[in-house]
Amino acid sequence: MRDHLEIPGGPGLSLRRWRAVDAGAVLTAFADPLMAAQAVDPVDSLAAAERWIAGHDARWASDAAFAFAVVDDGGRGQVLGSVAVGAVDRRHATGWVSYWTTAEARGRGVASAACRTVADWAFADAGLFRLELGHRVDNPASCRVATSAGFSMEGLERQKLQYDGVRYDVELHARLATD
Repeated sequence: MRDHLEIPGGPGLSLRRWRAVDAGAVLTAFADPLMAAQAVDPVDSLAAAERWIAGHDARWASDAAFAFAVVDDGGRGQVLGSVAVGAVDRRHATGWVSYWTTAEARGRGVASAACRTVADWAFADAGLFRLELGHRVDNPASCRVATSAGFSMEGLERQKLQYDGVRYDVELHARLATD
């Protein structure tokens, strides 16, 4: 499977597998208060960022999940975010898409372009048929990313997520290889 992808129409943007040298960029990204709750384990040190990357490598090797760094190749090779297909179920040919961007990349269409590209890759290279993603209903920016990337809204998962003792509804989106 390809592990480096150009983003069509994204001037100088590409997706590539995470590298150990990206640990500093990962640590910086997770220092953003909006990102702090996005990882299962805190990414609050360089060692934690290295473990985060190593975890993605292990899941890639086991065919369970595929994570890409979103990189600005037109500039300094700066990491702008992440996009991944996880929870891969080979029997049903499904996966779960997740994404985040750095504060500098938000609002520039980076996440939408990365999601479109990883979805195309998942269908063509990873052999998946259905991709799902979800976002908290209080996150309209993430909803715009999903719909812009061709994911149709399918429903509401009531009080699915909990952060700091507060439960949140999640809007579910999906995209099929035939869409």
